[in-house]
Amino acid sequence: MKKGRIAVFFIVVALLAALAVGTIRPILQNINLGLDLQGGFEVLYQVTPKDEEQTITDETMVATTQALDRRINVLGVSEPSIQIEGQDRIRVQLAGVTDQENAREILSTQGELSFRDVNDELLLDGTDLAENGASQTFDQQNQPAVALELKDADKFAEATQHIVNMAPQNQMVIWLDYEEGDSFEEEYQKHRDPNQESKILSVANVDQVFRQPEVSITGNFEVEEAKELADLLNSGSLPVALEELHLTSVGAQFGQEALEQTVFAGYVAIIAIFLFMIFYYRLPGIISVVTLSFYIYLILLVFQQLNAVLTLPGIAALILGVGMAVDANIISAERIKDEIQSGKSIRSAFRAGNRRSIGTIFDANITTLLAASVLFIFGTSSVKGFATMLIISILVSFITAVYGSRFLLSLWVNSGLFKNKPGWFGVKRSDIDNLHEVEDESKRRLKGPYRKVNFVKHRKFFFIGTGVLLLVGFISLFVFKFNLGIDFASGTRIDLIAQEPLTEESVNNEFSSIGLAAPDELLIDGENSKRATASYVGALSEEESQIVKAHFQETYGTDPSISTVSPIVGKELTKNAIFALIIASIGMVIYVAIRFEIFFGLAAILALLHDAFFIIVVFSIFQIELDINFIAAILTIIGYSINDTIVTFDRIRENMGYEKKIRTREDLERVVNRSLVQTMTRSLNTIITVIIGVLALLIFGNESISTFSIALLIGLIAGTYSSICLASQLWLTWKIKQLEKQPKGQLDPSQTDV
Repeated sequence: MKKGRIAVFFIVVALLAALAVGTIRPILQNINLGLDLQGGFEVLYQVTPKDEEQTITDETMVATTQALDRRINVLGVSEPSIQIEGQDRIRVQLAGVTDQENAREILSTQGELSFRDVNDELLLDGTDLAENGASQTFDQQNQPAVALELKDADKFAEATQHIVNMAPQNQMVIWLDYEEGDSFEEEYQKHRDPNQESKILSVANVDQVFRQPEVSITGNFEVEEAKELADLLNSGSLPVALEELHLTSVGAQFGQEALEQTVFAGYVAIIAIFLFMIFYYRLPGIISVVTLSFYIYLILLVFQQLNAVLTLPGIAALILGVGMAVDANIISAERIKDEIQSGKSIRSAFRAGNRRSIGTIFDANITTLLAASVLFIFGTSSVKGFATMLIISILVSFITAVYGSRFLLSLWVNSGLFKNKPGWFGVKRSDIDNLHEVEDESKRRLKGPYRKVNFVKHRKFFFIGTGVLLLVGFISLFVFKFNLGIDFASGTRIDLIAQEPLTEESVNNEFSSIGLAAPDELLIDGENSKRATASYVGALSEEESQIVKAHFQETYGTDPSISTVSPIVGKELTKNAIFALIIASIGMVIYVAIRFEIFFGLAAILALLHDAFFIIVVFSIFQIELDINFIAAILTIIGYSINDTIVTFDRIRENMGYEKKIRTREDLERVVNRSLVQTMTRSLNTIITVIIGVLALLIFGNESISTFSIALLIGLIAGTYSSICLASQLWLTWKIKQLEKQPKGQLDPSQTDV
């Protein structure tokens, strides 16, 4: 029997390893990488009517997305993303597109073809073009041209007759995206200058009436330009006008660099977490390494099957997910240790520890899942990628860490091999009680390095210290305010990589050479650095962005990354961020109140507000730039912090159940302090594993998520403090007041919400 269970363990592990090794390569190859990992661009369009008579309807929005999709097909981009947001916005993401500016121009070009005379009178338009009636061809001089086929030959004859009658100004002008107020005379001057963009495609003398429905557009075309124009005309004109509200353009080199750095950070974090678990928890730690390895495989498999897009924050969520997933293993391992220390056999301790930890693990995961869901609903682009990965991580970790780890560990426990070997579970023999000598569970001696610490004794100092810090925080916010990034303040950020070291003077000179003022803020990583970030408070125009991209690509040899946010989007991001925090907080309070009691819920929300507030204060004092990833960090910390708080609350509730009567404040204090001591090791070990992931991201990860990593690091420290020194202490204070109001001066745990 012993050998059979051990054999099953190795067979299961071997099968899982074979499955993972045999399929991981195609899974990784088929995962869609976001534009921040492979380059590309994202643009948010505001849809506006083309004229005063037009109304934007659902049908109009659908037609616009279809037109954009046809244009994307022209570009040959795989896995594009076109999403309607709200009533009048469309977000387009094109990852991996090589010529970003060309793609951007094709998408935003209205695509309206019109035939006019020199007085700008309309004769024919794009509706007169036959379906797929444009094609790339060559003229009589063998130069690239565009051939057009019209629907009605008679209508074309009437148009040419009109032009012939205008002699000597008998010229037919073919326009692309003519707008009211455009003038033939002004645009014709641009048309004749090869260095200027013109809306006029062709100007042809017409000396006779043409009755054939074929027209040829000639000009200074390259073959590719002629083909793109033909494809654009075939895709049809946009039924609305589009205005860019937000643009993110990532150079391919930036994406590749971000991918390599973050993946390396992931390797470092995961290996460090695995070593920590093995060192501290022995056999349960080894089992957790096995299940966590398969957990990572399952995460990638599910992500690939969902056809989700993996972004840079998504990889960060995967790394943090490992740190959070190990929490379930730590909770179970600590409960098993507690049961062994109480004098139970290894087998009985295993069963009791699993039974008593399942509710805690469930509650902790539900609250984190709530925060991730709010992130997904209110987040945009890369933040959605982070939320998606976090949600998948939570669900998969529950399966692997709870059921997978327990099944594998049960094979060893039930084999009897470790029957009298508590050291394999991290328990010293000197810490094991005699099960039959202690009648009351609440009277068992405390174990561990924190057994002599009286946490509740100093709660007034905790409250006073926290109050002083809050006051200092409010003053600092008033004095320093915030360093808002362009995500919230609007503007344009340009990230540059050069072949040679950059200086502030050299970069400013480059902007000056293309007619732009010096950036409002210019950051160079350090002396001899080849990287720089330039920021403009006002958003650059589309034309200015194109000039910047072309200039620095030619000068530095790499595509710059450009992000532009309009004031409208900045204000909305701020509003949505605040709304998301409120929704997440309310949801968690309601859940905690239902699962525990209202006092627990109130204590939890105050602790969460404390954590979020101190992250904001530190960012204000040190003037760290706030970007959209900051909100993801805040919500993640809220989910993690309440996770930690719930573990303590759950132990308080359990220990209250061991008490027959709560007669004095000392009884309450003893219960709370006992619970804090019992969960302290779990709290610290969990924060250590998550901090390992955060530090790996901060040290080895890409700079674009440094704000995210710093916020998480601050939040983890604040969250651990609030769980131990605030949430439980606040609950204790309120319960003491409730006890004092009882007519008999006592609480009956069996008749309370606890």
